[in-house]
Amino acid sequence: MNTHRPAAEPRSAYTHFCRIGTRWGDNDVYGHVNNVVYYSWFDTAVNRYLIESGALDMHGGDVIGLVVETQCHYFAPLAFPQEVEAGIRVAQRGRSSVRYEVGLFGAGQDLCAARGHFVHVYVDRATRRPATELPKALTAALDALTL
Repeated sequence: MNTHRPAAEPRSAYTHFCRIGTRWGDNDVYGHVNNVVYYSWFDTAVNRYLIESGALDMHGGDVIGLVVETQCHYFAPLAFPQEVEAGIRVAQRGRSSVRYEVGLFGAGQDLCAARGHFVHVYVDRATRRPATELPKALTAALDALTL
């Protein structure tokens, strides 16, 4: 069993940020955002970046990313009506896989309230087999997220 507990990271650990508004329904009965919402924010931040950079065509692209692994560590609560800023970076890249790391910050906070990762395996849309080559627009977008 790994006894090392990850620590909150500063904004400087991430290469790109996007703002995400919390919603009334994001809070749970304990008065903070429920843990499952954080995973949705991971997807939102990365996919918004990929769409805005022209690297992801959700409806017509030849390659799609499937999530095969995800994890999150929590350090401080976030709650509605707080604004969240999601920092993203690429930590590892294989031939058809990418490990995205995401830090979730309360607006204006220096250290992340949570940090986690997920791994996309990019596959052919039709066959669902791992891509033999990533599209150039995707590799350019990934390069910009790599520290």
